[in-house]
Amino acid sequence: MPQISDPQADGPNEPDGPVRAKSIAKYRKRAAGYDASCGPTWPIRERTIAALQLQPGQRVLDVGCGTGLSLALLRAAVGPDGMVFGCDQSPEMLAIAQQRQIDAGWSNVRLMQSAAQQVELPEAVDALLFHYTHDVLRSPAALARLLACARPQARVAIAGVKYFPGWLAPLNLWVYLKNYGYNGAPGELATPWDRILPLLDDWQMAPTQFGMGYIGSGRVSAAKTA
Repeated sequence: MPQISDPQADGPNEPDGPVRAKSIAKYRKRAAGYDASCGPTWPIRERTIAALQLQPGQRVLDVGCGTGLSLALLRAAVGPDGMVFGCDQSPEMLAIAQQRQIDAGWSNVRLMQSAAQQVELPEAVDALLFHYTHDVLRSPAALARLLACARPQARVAIAGVKYFPGWLAPLNLWVYLKNYGYNGAPGELATPWDRILPLLDDWQMAPTQFGMGYIGSGRVSAAKTA
């Protein structure tokens, strides 16, 4: 059965409190139809998980796991002897992931209702997946907590939205509005990876969706997170 922790949300005076509250409210409305909206980005999900280079028996954390669409892919990569952890702050999204786990009978998946800033794991993980988790990437507190849950040199893979470059820049208002529908802090889309980048080694990035998106990967830097 899924294991759930439900720590208190940040209060309104906490740095991430208002952002988290807005995000939770938005996903409350989107949860029921979320899976149906994800078809166009499925190849990006597959590519991002592949960038983790997971091996049988490893441990991986799906940050902001949502409805659990990545769980089957992650579980297939780590095999029956591995472990997949998933955390999400949205009770509505996580409830769908929990039902997905129950229906599939996955015994090596553990789901937690938790903000990224507060997640606690029973063991360090070998990899972190950030699939469309813009608010998390903009939170220093969340990044510090998540990277503390990983082993030194753990693999990190990120997929997300960014502003179009060059002659497509006039479309960036549309990009902002698209991001606004999901995130509590929808701006800062020029280089949304810039707060995690100093904490990683071997950073690589490739654009997706004609430059509106990106897939990035690297390794947790022991020296920079100590």
